[in-house]
Amino acid sequence: MPPQERIRVLIVDDIAETRENIRRMLQFDANIEVVGAARTGREAIEEAQQNKPDVIIMDINMPDMDGITATQEIKRKLPFCQVVILSVQSDPSYMRRAMLAGARDFLTKPPMIDELTDAIRRAGALAQEEKKKTAQAFPVISPEGGTPAAPQVISLGKVITVYSPKGGTGCTTLATNLAIAFKTEDRRVALIDANLQYGDVAVFLNEQGKNTVLDLALRADELDPDIVQEVMVTHRASGVDVLAAPSRPELADKINGEQFAKLIEYLRRIYNYIIIDSATFLTDVVQSALDVATVIVLVTTQDIPSIKNCNLFLTLADAVGLKRERIMFVMNRYDKRVAITPERVGESLRQPIVTAIPFDEKIPVNAVNRGIPFMLDNRTQPIGKSILAMADLIKERIQKLELAELENPKT
Repeated sequence: MPPQERIRVLIVDDIAETRENIRRMLQFDANIEVVGAARTGREAIEEAQQNKPDVIIMDINMPDMDGITATQEIKRKLPFCQVVILSVQSDPSYMRRAMLAGARDFLTKPPMIDELTDAIRRAGALAQEEKKKTAQAFPVISPEGGTPAAPQVISLGKVITVYSPKGGTGCTTLATNLAIAFKTEDRRVALIDANLQYGDVAVFLNEQGKNTVLDLALRADELDPDIVQEVMVTHRASGVDVLAAPSRPELADKINGEQFAKLIEYLRRIYNYIIIDSATFLTDVVQSALDVATVIVLVTTQDIPSIKNCNLFLTLADAVGLKRERIMFVMNRYDKRVAITPERVGESLRQPIVTAIPFDEKIPVNAVNRGIPFMLDNRTQPIGKSILAMADLIKERIQKLELAELENPKT
């Protein structure tokens, strides 16, 4: 096997002697390379994200986070990575929990050397096949841009859902221009219209393709990169891939929330950023778009009905356990001449407004009528600069959320 195809292995065990024994067992196999070791579940998640191993040898009992929970988190972040669980207990319930968490194999400690290497080879072959399939069809690039050292590495993309509980606040304008702000040569960006009855994303981009979200959502259980590539419409001027709303309002009923959520989870394997433009009403699909979002951009304007509805949504979010850290409150069309300021609204609703998009009576309207988003030719204007600033704030919030998740993982 060529050096670049060696199986990369991470060893996770809270006992140093066990880690060393496993490393020694594997060091004479030319097809296996030990790329790191970790003492705890949290360290395992950090090491996995840093080293991108093909296979993780994971102890099940550790002090800070058990191996099953760590496996769940790693599989969510690195779907290609295969986990082989090691445990002194051969209880079937442990095995079942491990498999449900995404583990590839379950071995009893201490494993025989042949048993362990066979398991690693099987898991490694599967991991490398998964990486190759995705890399050949859609090579995923680091979210921060630049070609990574190992282009076959797959990491899950981030989902930004733009939502307002009041119509007419400019969500589609923000979503389309935000997608273009995130798009670079090295970043894959998808723009999804979740306003299934009366979505306007395609109109805003002047891209009237024959394919819509219906073509992928109804096949959510059988997607592959070729199908996605065939259905997606690439916006010629920006390179953003677009999935438009259905062509007729009555077709919206054909898609349910579960199908939409599965579609977005699959697209996360392909795109660095997925921007979702959502409808005002909390339909099954819109609720799914909010549930799967890494960050929710909640949009208000300076009028009282819009602020009132945002307050109702925040109250609902608290009631259903939607963490406010995931919500970025934005004021669109901010006019300094109006006495209702972002600071006053943020204090009143107990949710700070992170940025205000300035009111501009010409640029957005002209952009919509021309079908050319203003981020393509007006990004140096105040309104364009504000969208770029908002994109930076979203990236910062995502980093903070990921750091907090590592420090306080779900149990």
